[in-house]
Parts: sequence; C-alpha cells; structure tokens
Amino acid sequence: MSSNRATIAELNDLCRKSMGVIGRLVQTRGINALPDHVKSAIRQRVETFDNFTTDNDPYGEHDFGAFIFDHEGKALRIFWKIDYYAPDLLHGSEDSADPAQTIRVLTIMLAEEY
Repeated sequence: MSSNRATIAELNDLCRKSMGVIGRLVQTRGINALPDHVKSAIRQRVETFDNFTTDNDPYGEHDFGAFIFDHEGKALRIFWKIDYYAPDLLHGSEDSADPAQTIRVLTIMLAEEY
C-alpha cells in the first residue's frame, strides 16, 4: 500500500472510530427513523468495523463498509461511506491525505437508500 493510501486509511479509521468528532457524521432518513438504541448499536458496529477486503476496499483506504444488522428479526443491510470535501464543504478535497485540505463526511445509510 502506498504511503498516501496508508495515511488516508489511518485518517478514515480515525474519522469512523471518533464518530463525528473528527469529521462530520450524517445519517440518512432511514437510519434516523430507527429507535435510538438501534441507531446507537449501528454506530457502534460502524466504529468497530474491521472486515476490510479487496472486494469492499480495493484501494486500501477504509472508506466503505457494509454489514447486516438484525432489528426485530429483520435483517437490515447497512452501508457506511466516507467522502472527502474541501474545507468549504462545497467541493471535493484536492488531497484526501491532507487533513488541512479535507473534511471527512461519514454517511451511515440503509443499503436500500443508496
């Protein structure tokens, strides 16, 4: 893995594990409609996600994950994704390995909302 990709992966892991403290956290309408204890459990699964493979992380940047969450006997497919924005949040970041040029936005969603 290139040092740039390794840096991006480290920053993405920090963003995901700090859940909105480093970067921004966005939850879709479907996630927000769930009970608070379910949202909390889903966020915990995102924070602790470590099942990165060449299928879901082909560039080694730890910017996407998917898992199944059981809610009242219904299997919810959850996606999370990290996107990179310039500090003005209007444009994409020119260098996602540079925290001074990048605001990370972590979005948690139901797969059906993708």
